[in-house]
Amino acid sequence: MKSLLTDLINLLFPRLCLGCDKMLAQADQLLCTRCRLSLPETNDYRSPDRNDSHNKFAGKVPVRYVMSYARFSKGSVMQRIIHQIKYGGNKDAATALGRWYGAILTGHDSLANDIDMLVGVPLHKQRLRQRGYNQADQIASGLSEAMHTPARTDVLVRTRFKSSQTKKNRLERWANVSSVFTVADAEAVKDKHVAIVDDVLTTGATIEACAVELLRAGCREVSVITLAVTQ
Repeated sequence: MKSLLTDLINLLFPRLCLGCDKMLAQADQLLCTRCRLSLPETNDYRSPDRNDSHNKFAGKVPVRYVMSYARFSKGSVMQRIIHQIKYGGNKDAATALGRWYGAILTGHDSLANDIDMLVGVPLHKQRLRQRGYNQADQIASGLSEAMHTPARTDVLVRTRFKSSQTKKNRLERWANVSSVFTVADAEAVKDKHVAIVDDVLTTGATIEACAVELLRAGCREVSVITLAVTQ
């Protein structure tokens, strides 16, 4: 009976792969086996303080670890996943992917145990109303579940609404986000190792602006965790 009910639900509301839109097998979650295996994982966690993702912050702001789950490129499976998370209303996928990556990081105790707090890059209230959720907070929630590390949404806030970063170069991105973040609870981050969480690491300007404020507020160290990183 349970199997028949499951089949009926899948017929009426088919579970589709985020990467290719094909129907998922019963054992699959979010991605079909083919798309899951095709994800270009970075393995940043193997050398979190010396990798291509980490190099994006070299000479700009001191960061301890930088770890991105997979590489992002136009037309790729990862781009379709990020689009669903960011613009398709699929917040559950953001949480689940955070949980997946968190499980990988938890396999390396030195990483999971060294981070005291997870903080998603905040959205302005206006953008949050438009989207209905903050994908970075959803990713941080999934990471938190797997890493057993607290995720806070009230520590770092965005004080000004700025235009999209999508088509800007690094200098334009920095000008667009400098001085738009502030730490609302400095005591919460004092002497802590805080990991900033976001969906995609592009030039790093937005995360850099967040890191500057966190370090200014008294963080001992700042790290970065994202689902994807551009080349």
